[in-house]
Formats: sequence, structure tokens, C-alpha cells
Amino acid sequence: MKILEILILLNLAFVISLSGQTKSPGRNLLSDNDLEFLRALTKDVVESSRIVPGQRISDEFGPNNTGGTLIRPGGRSCYPAFWIRDYAMSLESGFVTNEEQKHMLQLAASTQCDEAWITNGGSMVPVGAIADHIRIDDSKPIFFPGTYNFIGQGNKKWGMTPPYCDQFFFIQMAYYYIKSTSDYRFLTTEINGVRLIDRMEMAFKVPPTRQNGAIVYTTDDFRGVDFGFRDAESITGELCMPSLLKYKSAMQLAELFDKINRKDKADVYRNLEMRLKEEIPRVFSDKRGMLLASTGKSQQADVWSTALAVYFGIFEGDSQEKACRFLRDAYKKGTLASRGNIRHVLTSDDYNESTVWESSLTEKNFYQNGAYWGTPTGWVCDAIARVDIEAAKQLAKEYIDDLRAGDYRKGPEFGAPWECYNSKSAQNAVYLTTVSCPYIVFSQK
Repeated sequence: MKILEILILLNLAFVISLSGQTKSPGRNLLSDNDLEFLRALTKDVVESSRIVPGQRISDEFGPNNTGGTLIRPGGRSCYPAFWIRDYAMSLESGFVTNEEQKHMLQLAASTQCDEAWITNGGSMVPVGAIADHIRIDDSKPIFFPGTYNFIGQGNKKWGMTPPYCDQFFFIQMAYYYIKSTSDYRFLTTEINGVRLIDRMEMAFKVPPTRQNGAIVYTTDDFRGVDFGFRDAESITGELCMPSLLKYKSAMQLAELFDKINRKDKADVYRNLEMRLKEEIPRVFSDKRGMLLASTGKSQQADVWSTALAVYFGIFEGDSQEKACRFLRDAYKKGTLASRGNIRHVLTSDDYNESTVWESSLTEKNFYQNGAYWGTPTGWVCDAIARVDIEAAKQLAKEYIDDLRAGDYRKGPEFGAPWECYNSKSAQNAVYLTTVSCPYIVFSQK
């Protein structure tokens, strides 16, 4: 066995114990055969997503000049840059070596904004902001969606401030690397003159809140994207998804500060974690038990946030059962899923006949405005399994059967895992989080 494969297996063994979702029923939702298929497919997609030093993946860019391996959002022609979000969401799959992790963590940290600046389009990059994606040829950070142009980035269309999720995914990257290596001293390593742990705190404080608030908040006039998997949608007010990610990051920072004997800091983040756990259901829950995406524009019941909140353990008792039963019922009614993939919003909850979200850059039922995605399938299955294990198994099986039917390894005319699809088309073949995120859930013990 090659050294790289040994390291990956060790990482995988570690990650299964790391996840911390001890009450998740996800591990029991697939047969051994289906789980092994998903494991092998995820491993192959991660490999297809690697960009080794010197490798050129697009005629639009030069080769990978960053000095180490990068992992992009997928294979083939999928997104030719290093995206913090997709990579961080895939880490717990266990298929990224410590050496690769360290390089991508240092790259993300070294491109963090150390001095606020305003783009030519009028958007602001605040101190502590983490790039949305990073160019592979010159390591230029692109803080906003919609472009690879460093000079031309940032305008009202894509947000007046960078997306709010990437700061928390940067913390996830650092947390996972430290836990994988047990190298807590690395937290005090200086990157461009600033310690990593300080950079993590800088990032944590970037997403805005109301004065003295804890929930992430934005306005129409100074809107930031709440979560990169819906950066083509305009969502304002108190924001659910980045608040969920903030909750998880607070938990991670508290643990790391404990490890370096900073109990004062650990207590601050632990108290914030507890505050968010209490406030998120109170602020966002609708009468059916679902979490709304926001309290302003596009304040619609959000399938992804609701399922992830269950997975994170934010719901408890009756509120958890209510949310899980509603998702189960929606699945059985056919308003939640297609071929094992999940919509952002139930078909019964569309804003109107013309659009799924209240404000979108794409037409109805395309991309983030109503297409079906595999990325959240594991979270949704986990939630449904808490009230109806057989329904969850059926959904998980539909997801696997769809991957088997379209498996890209069969030849160039096949493309699964796709980023998303609707009844007419699919987009971005060999997409990483479509398999990595569900695999993380389904592989737990």
C-alpha cells in the first residue's frame, strides 16, 4: 500500500471518531455494499478534484503555482480555483492528508484580509475576511462570488461584503487540521506576522450582528451572501445558516482555547455557543417546526438549515421531533426530494409561481432557485431517521441508486455526482460535496 493511501486511511479512522455526532443514526442507513460504493466514489471524486503543483486545469488560468496540492469543488471542468467552503465541508470524509491540509490552511490564512479595502464596484472587504475562492496561478484571493477577476471583484449583485460562511469554514479547516495532527502549538504559528489562533478569532468576528447580538445579520443596503450554496439568492435580516456555522465555530474555538490553557477565552466562546443554541430555534422556527432562512427578504422555510440544525444538535426534545416529522412528511408527499437529492425549499413553499426564493438571479427550478442537490442529503436522512428509520433508508437508497446509474467512472457521457439538476438538465459533473457531505453522515459509527 502506498504511503499516501495509508495516511488517508489513518485520517479516515480518526475522522469517524472526531465527528462528535454520537446520536446520529446515519451509519445505519446504508447497506455495507452501498456504503462501500459511496466511500470509493467519494475517494475517487476527491482524487479527481486535486490540483497538484504545476498542473493546469483550465485554458483561462496558469498552472497551480501555490507550492502544494489544492482541492477544488470537483473534477473535469468544475470550478477551476480553490474554494474554501467546498473543501472545508469535505474534510471530515477523511480523504485529505495532513500535508495537503496544512498547505491549504496556510494559503487561506495568508490571503486573509489584514487591511480593509473597497473594491472598484463599491463593495468592502473587512479586516479578517476569508476569500470565497483563491486563484491557483497567482494565489490572488477572490472575496466575492461571480468572478475570478481580482481587480473586478465585488459589487452589489454579489454582495457589498464577502459571504458570511467562509470565515467559519476557515475555522473548520484549522480545527480539523489541529485535531488531525494534535499539533496545538501550530495555533501560535505566525502567518504574515499574525498567529493562526488570532486569525481564527479575526475571522469569527467578521460576519455582522445587530448591536450586542449573536445571530448573523445583514441589510438590503449592505447585504452579504449568507451561504455560498445560495449566493445567487438575495436573503436579508437575521440569517439562519451562517448562525448555525457560527455556533459550530464557537464550539470549536472553545475546545481549542481549552487545549492551550486559555480558559477565559474558552468560556467566552462556550457561552456564545450556548446563546446561539437557544436563540436560533427561537428566532427562526415557524409553526411547523422548520427553520426560516431569514427574518427579512426570502424568509422562507429552509430545508438545508433545518436538517443541519438537527445534525448539529441544536434542536432538542419536542422541537427536534416536530422538525424531523415535518421533513419526513414532506418527503412522503414528494415536496422535498427527487432521486434522493434535496431542494433548498419545499415545492409547496415556493415564494410564488415565478420563483422559489423571493429574490433570485436565476430562473425558477434552476441552480439554487429550485434545483435538487445531493450535498444536504445526509443531513436530511439523519433528521428523518430520528422519527422514521425506514423512510430515511428509502431516501438514502434513492440517492445511492441515482449515483450508481450516472456514475462518472462509466465514461465521459456520465457525470454523477452532479452539483445539482432539474427535470431538464444537470450541471457541473463530478461534484465533490454531493458525495463527501452525505458520506460524512452515512459513515459515522
